[in-house]
Formats: sequence, structure tokens, C-alpha cells
Amino acid sequence: MSDNWVVGNLQNTLDTWNGKLSEIWTLVTQSPVDFKGGQIWDVIVNIHGAIQAIALALLVLFFVVGVMRTCGSFAEIKRPEQALKLFIRFAIAKGLVTYGLELLMAVFKIVQGVVSTIMNAGGFGSATQTVLPNEMIKAIESCGFFESIPLWAVTLIGGLFITIISFVMILSVYGRFFKIYLYTAIAPIPLSTFAGEPSQNVGKSFIKGYCAVCLEGAIVMLACIIFSIFATSPPVVDVNVAPVTMVWKYIGELIFNMLVLVGTVKASDRIVREMMGL
Repeated sequence: MSDNWVVGNLQNTLDTWNGKLSEIWTLVTQSPVDFKGGQIWDVIVNIHGAIQAIALALLVLFFVVGVMRTCGSFAEIKRPEQALKLFIRFAIAKGLVTYGLELLMAVFKIVQGVVSTIMNAGGFGSATQTVLPNEMIKAIESCGFFESIPLWAVTLIGGLFITIISFVMILSVYGRFFKIYLYTAIAPIPLSTFAGEPSQNVGKSFIKGYCAVCLEGAIVMLACIIFSIFATSPPVVDVNVAPVTMVWKYIGELIFNMLVLVGTVKASDRIVREMMGL
């Protein structure tokens, strides 16, 4: 690493960005069971189990209300085909509430398989590191003390923007884990609505919403792969301009690419919901 203070400032900023990008890469491929050592998951599982008892009571309520609203009379309920239909609906709803956690984890694993396929097809096993071009380092190191002052100001402003962008992006990915935990904890209640035909749309919307949250990981991974391709072909450095102009143009283009990535990551929820018609 260069001893130049301007180069050092730029490199430290890029190290922050690379660290957050690598963390995102890890988070997208990580299961909520293992996130933060599994402590959060243990609490969520306990909450899920406690809510199951409430959901089973609601299941009976939704079933009774559904029978009253869909059957015109008691004689209609006694018809074999209608009774079988109601029994199957109740059994499916009971199974969804009882084994809802396993169902949600199965959906998550399927999406993780999609993410792994995207990674393998893209040929990226990890995030590509963004590094300073050697031409820029040499140009900065050739500057005197007074020439370095505007360079330091440019790198300070650019570094501040890049650091803020890094934390905004990582917060968006952390938000996905929070949503997965929230969906998992409260799952028994919306799943119990499948017991009644009039209320089943609540359960359908819940499952679609959970699938959308899981699929956000695929969108984030695609965005990171595209950015990694940009990182392997960094902005062109014009060695014929002044160092301060060179650095400013390089940082500006780099920040633009980063903003596109962050915008895609933040919009991943909306993108998936539009794809699923939610």
C-alpha cells in the first residue's frame, strides 16, 4: 500500500466499500438459521411456536365462518362431496399451521438454490474487489504538497459519499433478514385463514409476500454480479489531464456505478413484487 496520504484515504474508502460488498455477498447466501450465530432464529422459533396455539383457535373460527358463508343450509353440509371438501380444506389448513415453519424454510431453500445457480452461471464465487488503478496512484504520488490539498478535498468528499452508500446498501440487505424473521414469527396466523374460503386470500397474499422477500436475495445477487463485472473493467483513467481532474472523474463514475447498485438493492422488494403481481 502507498504511503501517500491521498492514496491511503482513497484506498481506505474502497476497503470499506469492498468489505460491505463482501458482507452482502455472505448475507445473501446465508440462511436465517445461521445468521448472527442462530440466536435470533431461536427466539423467532419460540415466538412462532407460541403463536401456533392462537392460530389453531383462529383456524376453527375461520372454518366455522367459512362454512356459514359458503353453505346455504345444514342439509348442504351433509352432502358427501361437500363434507369431503370441507374436511380436506380443514386438514390442509391444519397442516399449514402445524408445519408452517418447515414450509417457509423449504421455500427459502428453493430460492437459495436459485441464488446458487445465478452465482455458478455468472462464474462469480465472491464479490470482485474494487482497486485503484496504478496510473492514478502514480499521478497522485507525483504531486507536491500544495497540489495534494485539492486532491485531498476531492477524496474526502468522494470517500464520504462512498462510505454513506456502503452503509445504506448493507442496511437494505439487513432489512431483508428482518422481514424474513417477521414473516416467520407471525406465519401461523395468516396461514390459519386457509381454513375458510372467504378468508383464504389473506393466506395466499402472505405466501406470495414471503416468496417475494426470499426472491429479493436473487435480485441483490444479480445486482452484485453486474457491479462485479463493472469492477473488473474500472473507469478509464485519462493520464493526460491534471491529477485532481483525473481523481474527480474516476470517483464520480465510481460513485455513479455504486448508486446504481444501491438503487437496485433498495428497489429489489418493489421489483420482485411487480414481477409477482403484488
